[in-house]
Amino acid sequence: MPSGYDRPTMSPTLPAQLARDLTTLLGPDGLLTDPAERLAYGYDNSRRQGLPLAVALPTTAQQVQAIVRLCRAAKLPIVARGRGTNTTGASVPGEDALVVSFERMNRVLDIRPGDRVAVVEPGLLNGDLQAALAPHGLFWPPDPTSAAYCSIGGNLACNAGGPRAVKYGATRDNVLAITAVTGTGELVRFGAPTTKGASGYDLSRILIGSEGTLALIVEATLKLTPVGASGGRCARCTTTWPAPPPRWRG
Repeated sequence: MPSGYDRPTMSPTLPAQLARDLTTLLGPDGLLTDPAERLAYGYDNSRRQGLPLAVALPTTAQQVQAIVRLCRAAKLPIVARGRGTNTTGASVPGEDALVVSFERMNRVLDIRPGDRVAVVEPGLLNGDLQAALAPHGLFWPPDPTSAAYCSIGGNLACNAGGPRAVKYGATRDNVLAITAVTGTGELVRFGAPTTKGASGYDLSRILIGSEGTLALIVEATLKLTPVGASGGRCARCTTTWPAPPPRWRG
């Protein structure tokens, strides 16, 4: 007997039952199905483009879990999306996929200056995080060229770097722990929320840079760095050296 999620094979459409279930889960403004709205979620800076079947806008990790389980039952592909500033095409969906945009999961959950740790949701903008850390004399080193409007989740997905990576490393080197939703809808946690965590497998480093293909990141514990006297920039050398002696002339 066909299930309520069976889709026609000729042209991709969002199954009616799945649309109803997602609307019930996310609310009337949490699922975008209008083509004009979906278009904005179909491209990134790679200049590739696709039109997803729909766009889901979750606000909690539990909603992300439910979305994954519903799409798994419907055999519907999922494409995670931050702000689409990447140039890899990782957030460009196929025409048979549901985009899960994390733009509404944009909170700073905790800042612990004494531990040099911040806990954030994936939709938080890199620039907003830096502004929240500034009063504490801290910053998060990853600074891609789109730092003002790229999301932390996108930084994690692509292992973003930027000029400061030379000194502080890329995103992977500045994350302590991750909470993610697997392809079966299970909530998993990797890493440790402390600056030292030497035991066990460091599976968070596998997720970072995987571009959403292994799991959907719903929370990250970030390692922070103090802002130096130069404001986080390299200080210019101001030492004055004596002039060299004149060359001997015979």
